[in-house]
Amino acid sequence: MEDKNSKTALLQVIKDELSNVRLRDGEIVEVELIKKTPRGVFFDLGKFGTGIVYGAELSNAREILKKINPGDRISARIENIDGEGGYIELSLAEASKQKVWQQVQELQESGEIVKVKVTGSNPSGLIVDLLGLKAFLPMSQLSPDHYPKTAEGDQQKGMDEIKNLIGQEFGVKVIAVNPRTNKLIVSEREMMTANVKELLSAYQVGQTVDGIVSGIADFGIFVRFVDNPQIEGLVHISELDHRIIDSPKELVALDQPAKVKIIDIKEGRVFLSMKALKDDPWQGVSELYKAGQEVSGMVYKFNPFGAVIDLDGGIQGLIHISEFGGTDEMKKVLVPKESKQFVIDSIKPEEKRIILKIKK
Repeated sequence: MEDKNSKTALLQVIKDELSNVRLRDGEIVEVELIKKTPRGVFFDLGKFGTGIVYGAELSNAREILKKINPGDRISARIENIDGEGGYIELSLAEASKQKVWQQVQELQESGEIVKVKVTGSNPSGLIVDLLGLKAFLPMSQLSPDHYPKTAEGDQQKGMDEIKNLIGQEFGVKVIAVNPRTNKLIVSEREMMTANVKELLSAYQVGQTVDGIVSGIADFGIFVRFVDNPQIEGLVHISELDHRIIDSPKELVALDQPAKVKIIDIKEGRVFLSMKALKDDPWQGVSELYKAGQEVSGMVYKFNPFGAVIDLDGGIQGLIHISEFGGTDEMKKVLVPKESKQFVIDSIKPEEKRIILKIKK
């Protein structure tokens, strides 16, 4: 009997404490619409009294208020518990926004894919609408289908390409959420990663695959797998050929078939090489060239150290700028695409380096 009385007393204490709970500014509560007036809209907060939406908050909530009638319940945020006239000042717009941020955080935690609409762009990526919130989709988080193939090396062309995505809708995953700073970042690439990772599990480093050149950029080319078109890999410019080249367009064209070797698979991305499937001309260079030998070569390009010279057999040599005294003097002697006689000053096959001098 005594235990029963003790439990009853404890429950009464809990009820008494709950009845003394006060509302706090910023808290989200459920309220019931009492009436609408031109200057304010009144809500019932039960034992806490009456709340009001007025002034700027009334204007902000105009669209929300059109959809509710007296007796309807809705979420509101406490703006001021000691408002004018004894009313509790409320915000419907802020409560709605806060609930959306909560939804967005739940999307991040679950990894669920959600549709967004592209509303704008900037040099770094796209602005998208997610549940009414403004979110950022960085260029690096675009899928291969949407990633601008000219983004590196020509920022303006990259910006022009992504502008074409404005108005489009596609699926993304939420990857960063911070309501305090209004930071909301999404990724299209993450959405595809799980599927691509699964597809890539059937491939391994060292494997040769058939592909189609799907994009050409200053930094390399994109190759889409013939047997799995969802997979698109990158061949960096340094993996296109054993020679130094200025532009991938010297070797490949868009939609051209390309046989490539997988050199790395990492985080749902695949890196490829065309060079690895070609014979290395430097393997037999000692049989072709010797120090002191006179050779004919075509001026391929200038660089900060001198000039790159194309020799026979797919080999390139370098003539240092010190041979001429300076850049202007070098360009008076050497002309791109023109052939000239040189002498091999030194040759280091293990470093893939031939140093040339002008034939006197």
